[in-house]
Amino acid sequence: MRERKKGLYARKLSCRTYSLFCVLNFLFCPSQGLYEEALIQFEKIKDTDFQAMYQLGVMHYDGLGTKEDPEKGVEYMKKILNSDSPKARHLKFAAAYNLGRAYYEGCGVKQSTEEAERLWLIAAQSTLGMLYSASVPKDLKKAFFWHSEACGNGNLESQGALGVMYLYGQGICKNTKAALECLREAAERGSIYAQGLLVEYYYNRKFYSTAAAVAKRITKNDDIDTLAKMTDCLPTYVAKGVAMAAFYLARCLQFGLGVQQDQAAAKKYYSQVTIAEDLLLLIHRGR
Repeated sequence: MRERKKGLYARKLSCRTYSLFCVLNFLFCPSQGLYEEALIQFEKIKDTDFQAMYQLGVMHYDGLGTKEDPEKGVEYMKKILNSDSPKARHLKFAAAYNLGRAYYEGCGVKQSTEEAERLWLIAAQSTLGMLYSASVPKDLKKAFFWHSEACGNGNLESQGALGVMYLYGQGICKNTKAALECLREAAERGSIYAQGLLVEYYYNRKFYSTAAAVAKRITKNDDIDTLAKMTDCLPTYVAKGVAMAAFYLARCLQFGLGVQQDQAAAKKYYSQVTIAEDLLLLIHRGR
């Protein structure tokens, strides 16, 4: 058995679960007593809240607020990874990473480097897709492959990325039907970036009223950080989606395309584009 390193990856919490942590002062004063109280509360909601189940897996594996029980921690991570529930999708990659580590170290399961490799590949799929999309030189065929793998495992970010690649023929033959299927499903699951791309698609095809209606829904909430936490997407892509929606809504309002012409409202949404672009710059600078 390999030497075990304590400390599973404790993922960001949803608003609901994070509120529970704050009430318990769990994050700011991690005493054993508060871990125990957190454990009790998570046990109460684990059957309806996958993030609570995830935190329980971490706590049992590392012995936080309870006796160290790696087998039980692994059991919770497997439940998340194998779940068909849409509510578990955003946790699958973190669970796969943790399970890979457990198999690599032989802690809570029989040691298996092969299984660790398989699980770590699942955890890295979306990241690899983005790497090959942005690297110099780009390798869009590899990017498409890894985004496809990640999408098959429920990754929302990669589903939107596949829509873009199909739409513009990047790393794959152009396929508008497949692109719209990917973007619409990703949009329904909460991807702001996919929603913004659909607004652009509708506008360019002169479906102005549809473009404006979708854009209005997106721009109702321009709090990038909150939207990123709610959808579990990268703030960079959330900001891009909001900026696209605001820009095309402003164009519709400026020229009276699909909506009543309103210059004042158009100016307001153009300013929202600028704010979103400024946020993108801040994100890229790491502020």
